Amino acid sequence: MSQKTVEAAVARQSDPPEEPGGDTVDSGSAPRAEVPGWLSQVPYFLVLSMMSSGIVVVAAAYFKRGPAIIAGALLLGAIFRLLLPPKRVGMLAVRRRWIDVTTLVTLAVLLIVLAWVAPQL
Repeated sequence: MSQKTVEAAVARQSDPPEEPGGDTVDSGSAPRAEVPGWLSQVPYFLVLSMMSSGIVVVAAAYFKRGPAIIAGALLLGAIFRLLLPPKRVGMLAVRRRWIDVTTLVTLAVLLIVLAWVAPQL
């Protein structure tokens, strides 16, 4: 790409949108505060910490409670993926929303069934 092409693309992106009457749209007098980028990873870290605690519980030989905690983490991830907008979901967004939610709910249900049928040791 040439320098002129890049400059033209940047100039088009920085121009304010125009109304049909030819007037430019003013976005308001006060600029919006930017949200830090790490804030979108909070749902991911909540799910990750819950899954880690479930793995620790399984390692402590509680084979019914651990998978139930992990299933709860997966359901929490499905709820976050379903309700949060794409900019706020962070690394929980892997594929399309419906594929992510279906996969997380299916794995959670399977883990709940596993925890239910596992013998108490």
